[in-house]
Amino acid sequence: MTEIEIGRGKRGRRAYSFDDIAIVPSRRTRDPQDVSVGWQIDAYHFDLPVVAAPMDSVMSPASAIEMGRLGGLPVLDLEGLWTRYESPEPLLREIAQLDPANGLARMQEIYRAPIRPDLITLRLGEIRDAGITTAGALSPQRTQEHWKTVVDAGVDLFVIRGTTVSAEHVSGRAEPLNLKRFIYELDVPVIVGGVATYTASLHLMRTGAAGVLVGFGGGAAHTTRRALGIHAPMASAIADVAAARRDYMDETGGRYVHVIADGGMGLSGDIIKAFACGADAVMLGASLARAADAPGGGFHWGSEAHHEALPRGERVEVGTAGTLEQILTGPAQSADGTSNLVGALRRAMATTGYSELKEFQRVETVVAPYQRS
Repeated sequence: MTEIEIGRGKRGRRAYSFDDIAIVPSRRTRDPQDVSVGWQIDAYHFDLPVVAAPMDSVMSPASAIEMGRLGGLPVLDLEGLWTRYESPEPLLREIAQLDPANGLARMQEIYRAPIRPDLITLRLGEIRDAGITTAGALSPQRTQEHWKTVVDAGVDLFVIRGTTVSAEHVSGRAEPLNLKRFIYELDVPVIVGGVATYTASLHLMRTGAAGVLVGFGGGAAHTTRRALGIHAPMASAIADVAAARRDYMDETGGRYVHVIADGGMGLSGDIIKAFACGADAVMLGASLARAADAPGGGFHWGSEAHHEALPRGERVEVGTAGTLEQILTGPAQSADGTSNLVGALRRAMATTGYSELKEFQRVETVVAPYQRS
C-alpha cells in the first residue's frame, strides 16, 4: 500500500474510519426476511451477531440475561461494580448523577473496592442459572489472579479484554501472562483483544484464541487519542485483521478465528460497515448503553475512565433510545440509526443481495468521506 509523506523524515499509511467508506448496492436484491444474521463461535450459536461490551454502564446480571434472551452474547465485566459490591445499584445511580467537574475522583474512589471472588461466582451463576450462554471478561493484568474462579463458576466463554493486548507483553516487574500457554491449558474458548494491526492479530490467533477483538481506543467513552496520541481507524483495522484471519487459515489448514469489531460503532451504519470490512460479530458499548433498561441510566463509561494513574476515558451522556429489545431488533422509533440495529443490518444485506454474513464480507465498498451533522 502506498505511504504518504508526513514530512521529510516520516511516512505513514493512509487508514480509513467508517465515516470514510460506504457500501455499494449490487445488481441483486433480496427480501430482508430471507437474510440470516446468525453467528457461531466454537460450540455456541447466537441468533444475533452482537456481543455486549463488558462495561458497568452496559451490562448487569439482569441485562445480561435479557441480552441472551434476545439472541446476543452478553459479557459481564468481572472487574466492575457487580464483583466489588453486593448491591451496586445505588453507586450506579450516583455515577450517573456526578458533576463532570469533580466526578473523576469519586469514580476512582468507588472502584478502589477490592474484587471479591465470591461475587464473581455469584454473578456468573445468576446468568448461567437463567440458561444463558455465560461469558465474563477480565483484563490481562487480572487474568492470572482470577481465572480459576471464573472457570470454576462455569463460564462458557472467557474474554480477555484490554485497551490493547499483545501476545508478547514484556514486563520487568512481574511475570506477564503467557497467552499461548494459558489458552492451551484452559478448557473454555477464549476471546482476546484489543488489537488493530495485521501482525499483532496474527500473533494473537497463533495463541489459540477462538476470537480476536479489533479496536483500540475508538469507543465513545475513550480519550486515548487525546491522552496517548494512539488511534486505529476501524475500517482499516478490521480489514487488516480479516486479512490476518485469511492467512492464518492458510497457515493452519483451515482453523477459523472470529474477528469481532470492538469500538467506534455508535450507529447502525457503522455496524453494517464493520461487517462489510470483514467482522464476524460486533461488540457494542455506547449503542447498548442507550437502552432504557441499561444499568448506566443514560450514561456510559469504561474502565479507562477511572484509572488510578492515567485516565484515558470519560463518562459520557448517551441518553436513551428505547428498550434493549427495541435497540437490537426494533421497532425503531427514530431514523437516526440508534435503534433496530439488527433490522438495519438485515436491510443492508438484502439491498446488496447477500443472505449470509460471511458472504456480506465481500460486498463492494468505496472511499466516500463525509462529515456527520
